[in-house]
Amino acid sequence: MQRVYSAESLVDGQLIIDHLNEAGIPSVLFHQNASGGLGDLPVTYPEVWIKRDMDLEKALHVINRFVNMPLPLSDHLCRQCGESNPTTFEICWQCLTPLVVRAAD
Repeated sequence: MQRVYSAESLVDGQLIIDHLNEAGIPSVLFHQNASGGLGDLPVTYPEVWIKRDMDLEKALHVINRFVNMPLPLSDHLCRQCGESNPTTFEICWQCLTPLVVRAAD
């Protein structure tokens, strides 16, 4: 087994697991419950490990493709802070600036 990805969140880790499974690469998510500890406990991020070492190159390709996936073109970028907002938003969720919505072509 080899660690191939350190996730920022459980959702991020599970998405990677799902993509690896779709590609036929058996994988495991470790530290699912350790990232929520507070106090003196160190923060441990979820980790994705592949079960077969021979899948390393293919797994890294799948992960790279997922991580570098462009944002959907339908999202609106805020002119003020640059944050991506869904098309259903009228104001930026980050800075509350009204979004300029393009007229349909």
